[in-house]
Amino acid sequence: MNITLCGAAGGEVTGSSYLVQTRTASILVDCGLFQGGAKAESKNRVPGGSRAAKLNAVLLTHAHLDHTGRLPLLPRAGYGGPVYATQATTELTALILRDSAKIQAQDAERRNRKRERAGEPLQEPLYTPEHAETLIRRLETVPYRRPVTVAPGIQATWSEAGHMLGSGSILLEVAEAGTVRRVVFSGDLGPRGAPILRDYEPFPSADTVFLESTYGDREHRPFRETVEEFVEVVQQAVAEGGKILVPTFAVGRAQLLTVLIGWMFRTRKVKPFPVFLDSPMAIEAGKIYMAHPELFDDEMVEFLKERPMREDLRTLKYSVTAEDSRRINDQPGPCLVMAGAGMCNAGRILHHLKHSLWVRGTHVLIVGYQSQGSLGRRLVDGEKQVSIHGEKVAVRAKVHTLGGFSAHAGQKDLLGWLGALAGSKPAVVLTHGENRARAGLSKAVQERFGIGCVLPELDDVIEV
Repeated sequence: MNITLCGAAGGEVTGSSYLVQTRTASILVDCGLFQGGAKAESKNRVPGGSRAAKLNAVLLTHAHLDHTGRLPLLPRAGYGGPVYATQATTELTALILRDSAKIQAQDAERRNRKRERAGEPLQEPLYTPEHAETLIRRLETVPYRRPVTVAPGIQATWSEAGHMLGSGSILLEVAEAGTVRRVVFSGDLGPRGAPILRDYEPFPSADTVFLESTYGDREHRPFRETVEEFVEVVQQAVAEGGKILVPTFAVGRAQLLTVLIGWMFRTRKVKPFPVFLDSPMAIEAGKIYMAHPELFDDEMVEFLKERPMREDLRTLKYSVTAEDSRRINDQPGPCLVMAGAGMCNAGRILHHLKHSLWVRGTHVLIVGYQSQGSLGRRLVDGEKQVSIHGEKVAVRAKVHTLGGFSAHAGQKDLLGWLGALAGSKPAVVLTHGENRARAGLSKAVQERFGIGCVLPELDDVIEV
């Protein structure tokens, strides 16, 4: 069996995709979009190239765009098979891909207006809404913890990953040449004890493990301390009458922050003030979250039993249309605006940043991972001037980085997840992390378990 790294390798964090090939079958595990600037996005090609048409199946660990965003390329390459995922993941994937296709089309239209004026050839979008719908029709639901035959000689089992609603690690049991090999893909793992979702559930053994390493060299600030800092920033901004801009991943982070704001109002940490969820996708994702209480942890279940969260969030307003979003510009502070994209590389947050980033008294809360090359990373790195939609904007706002809200496990929890498998002495392949993070986790795995790690480059082939 050969496994080709088609993304999230060589120091890349986005574009997760693995091509698994046996003598009798071939499947993809994830099919994510490269994100983080023109250099990264230039890699957004069909995983496996011409081999995509011969795939037996595609398996998804979860719905985030960096794990699903290239899926609509597959039907164009001739693939007509199933795409397997948990129920919540299929629902969220459909939502995310429709949004992505819309953005692809809008971005292409904007570029082509400029190219037409310049007399340059027009460009097609990476994919269209029609391509996304073709793929969405291929989504098939699988249960947690129950083996599913996904291709000749290959059974797959999903286990809770604790990263986002419906997320899973995947165990492949591959029968080939009279033996059965167990290969585990961690997917993205969540930190233990984070609110809303249940903790990850590791598999007991494996021959080979592909482990994410986004925060493999560090620990997050404890969640409780991060919440305290979040409350302090909000209290300060409210006292100053300023705007709080939160670049927010529409699926996962937006729901977490909404719950925290509701808790903050319920416990009277701050008097309720206007809050805007300026993301149609986040609004729809919230509905999907609330439709799956069976995936919530005990603390979230009790929180909702106490009283409906909507009672605490009377000042929360949903901004659905572009006009709704523009009206926020005229809203005086204090107010809080959650808008995508989470890395500030697209979406409505760019308009809010362009409108308010140069205004003293504005607060920007960075609450998630920011990839190299993204506007979010430049803000985190302290740049005093940035470019938004081709316009130079001074950074006079206070930028706060709250890493404890991350939906990714830190080094301790990554090692805890791997520890359940370490007794079987698997080969460990570290992906989905910058080089520093992979190197730090590799050293820790060697010291803790005596297992050396492989740090692959893009398009490397791992033989199992």
